[in-house]
Amino acid sequence: MIILKKMAMLLVIVAGYLTPSSAGAQEKYIDKNGKVTFEASEALFEPVKATNKSVTAILNTETNEMAALALMKSFRFKNSLMEEHFNENYIESETYPKAIFKGNLIDFDFSDLTESESEVAINGHIELRGKKKQISTIAKIHKVNDFVIIKGSFMVSPDDFDIEIPSIVKSKIAEAITVSIDFKFSQK
Repeated sequence: MIILKKMAMLLVIVAGYLTPSSAGAQEKYIDKNGKVTFEASEALFEPVKATNKSVTAILNTETNEMAALALMKSFRFKNSLMEEHFNENYIESETYPKAIFKGNLIDFDFSDLTESESEVAINGHIELRGKKKQISTIAKIHKVNDFVIIKGSFMVSPDDFDIEIPSIVKSKIAEAITVSIDFKFSQK
């Protein structure tokens, strides 16, 4: 229950970040079931991959701002022991329960959005374990009915967030971790 209250409070903060100060028509979209997957697998070893299917993301088509909130304990691994180690030893989910992305779609005009996929540059930062990492990526964007779909990926490393990997497993975890996003925004 405490986690739900904290998540609701964080959503209010994230929504406030996307609220323009001027009055007028706003085009806000939300996805409460966004998907974020990360993969840190190395060849010849057990896959290190997890998916979170309950990421909340908000998109403001008037300002091109985007924000997302992922609770760390919502990442699911194929191996439950790996999930336990991720939360307790690496991410320290009790101390650092969430990851937050805040950014902007660069030079994108939503009036040009169609059902055909196009590319959009996204710049911003991700905050995890009290550390911020600048992110720049090219994502795919298109519209399906009343939904705005954004899919893309970017790279991070454990060092970006001061995550120490014990030497006994260091060779089993990639230095470059691929983070993939898959958001299906509907108008708020």
